[in-house]
Amino acid sequence: MQAFLYASGGLGFIFLMTTLGSAMVLFFRKADPGKMQQLFLGFAAGVMVAASIWSLLLPAIEEAEAMGMPGWIPAAGGFILGVLFLFGLDQLIPHLHPFTNVKEGMATTSKRTTLLISAVTLHNIPEGMAVGLAFALAAQNGGTPELYAPAIALALGIGIQNFPEGAAISLPLRQEGVSTGKAFLLGSMSGIVEPVFGFMAVLLAMWIAPIMPWLLSFAAGAMIYVVVEELIPEANMGKHSHVGTIGVMAGFLIMMILDVALG
Repeated sequence: MQAFLYASGGLGFIFLMTTLGSAMVLFFRKADPGKMQQLFLGFAAGVMVAASIWSLLLPAIEEAEAMGMPGWIPAAGGFILGVLFLFGLDQLIPHLHPFTNVKEGMATTSKRTTLLISAVTLHNIPEGMAVGLAFALAAQNGGTPELYAPAIALALGIGIQNFPEGAAISLPLRQEGVSTGKAFLLGSMSGIVEPVFGFMAVLLAMWIAPIMPWLLSFAAGAMIYVVVEELIPEANMGKHSHVGTIGVMAGFLIMMILDVALG
């Protein structure tokens, strides 16, 4: 129960940050397709890479070794499964990358607005899982306040990068002709998969504790797939790709500091 209470706070925070980002559509009508978008995408990529290492893969290895098994086995196995899971969803679910206008997934007659939301929803799945698992791991190891510090750091990092993500869905929707109120609502709801998959991850981890290392590395693999497949390529579009690179470095640095300082 304690894990659910703490996870509720962390997952609620990252969903709130998505909602606040979506609220930018209430003040601005147009999305900035230039340097700021590249910076935000790069920042999100950096946060997710650092989180995958410090908050997921390293704890997965430590947990596996504490259980008496070679740490690399669940770390590598779960990572591969996470990559395959996101790859499968990427191939099956129709979606549209908002900054490239490239459609992916199965052929569909769905509207552009639906495809835009699907794209963001896809990479919100591993973020929610990561935060939920971080709180479940703390609960399994004793649940003292200091053990929750790394989970809180992860929620902070993911929440920070969720703010521009929320704007990145609501503003393009407004440009597609969707009303301001509906664009805000849809942008906010694009983040609802985070608490949903976060709580699912907590349930799995609490009921089947021995698979925790696999779940942690699974989330890491899924996040790295999103970074390599979507975020970094889109952050490096255009003539000023160094802006996206700076964003990656900044996001990685901030998430690393949060994890090490609070962990």
